[in-house]
Amino acid sequence: MKKSILLAGLALFSNVWGQDVRPVRDDIGFCWQRPQMERLMAMLDETEPEPPAMGGLVAAISPHDDYLYAGRVYYPLFKNLRAKEAVIFGVTHGSVRREIGDPQGVLILDDFAGWTGLGGPVAISPLRERIKKALAKDDFIVSNQAHALEHSIEALVPWLQFSNPDIRVTPIMVTAMPFERMEVLAQRLAEVLAGYLRENRLQLGRDIVFLVSADANHYGRDFANIPFGEDEKAHARGIEQDQRLAGELAAGTLTDEKISKLTRELWGDTHLDYRSTAWCGKYDIPFALLAIRRTVLKATARGLKGELLRYSDTYSGGVLPLQKPGCGITAPFSLKHWVGFFSAAFRLE
Repeated sequence: MKKSILLAGLALFSNVWGQDVRPVRDDIGFCWQRPQMERLMAMLDETEPEPPAMGGLVAAISPHDDYLYAGRVYYPLFKNLRAKEAVIFGVTHGSVRREIGDPQGVLILDDFAGWTGLGGPVAISPLRERIKKALAKDDFIVSNQAHALEHSIEALVPWLQFSNPDIRVTPIMVTAMPFERMEVLAQRLAEVLAGYLRENRLQLGRDIVFLVSADANHYGRDFANIPFGEDEKAHARGIEQDQRLAGELAAGTLTDEKISKLTRELWGDTHLDYRSTAWCGKYDIPFALLAIRRTVLKATARGLKGELLRYSDTYSGGVLPLQKPGCGITAPFSLKHWVGFFSAAFRLE
């Protein structure tokens, strides 16, 4: 009897969530239980300056590196973020591209009923299905496999759900594409997003926020990226370059020219190459900002003004000294292997 009851319960759970819930990809670098996030936030509350209020925030760029590396960079963005739903633009990392055949020039949506969160599922916004119906068929693909393999979007979910257990998300992976294709696809997506805002009378920042998940430079032989060498001077030059690029993008009024300039700095001869910096956000940052800027302009007739919240890297910051954090690190750090990351906020002008 007990066995049959247990099996019936498991079947019911599976039908409601089970296989329909997007599984956790990284169960080491991120926290997936509320007590773990509570310990992390308590430490950051005690050791970090009080972050600014997020009132008026419309969009942001967030890291997706391990929490013990990048916790101080996530913190000023998510501490006071209380939006009811979030559109999250994520990377399509190289390992994922190889597994799914390297689609290009499209967005990747999922078909999960929910996503795993802090001990419970996170709901999907109806916006996702609206996007599928509105965009042309050659503008996107639907791949649960891609979203299950990719960790960049899931990194933001525990931070969002910690502050708002009822958060709804719209996950969007961005693939490689030239800038001209970005402009066309961003315009089409903006039409959909702006229509959703108007019809549901959503207030930017309060009801919905747009988030871009990206890390900055990946430096070292492991990434085939050592333009400055492998000593302290090389590290200093690498983070100086990162800070300049992030600062120029986030400072002041957001324009298409700023976004285009970032791609010229990050890409090489074509959009498939890179120069002396290997950002995993080299596609999702420019595409997302193009789409967000157009959405806000259509919905409010106003522009966006940015602010760099914080920059750091794995070598400079090291690992947060948190005992029994419930999470760990997924990669080493040294002068020969480090990753940069930053958080930035964009508000209405």
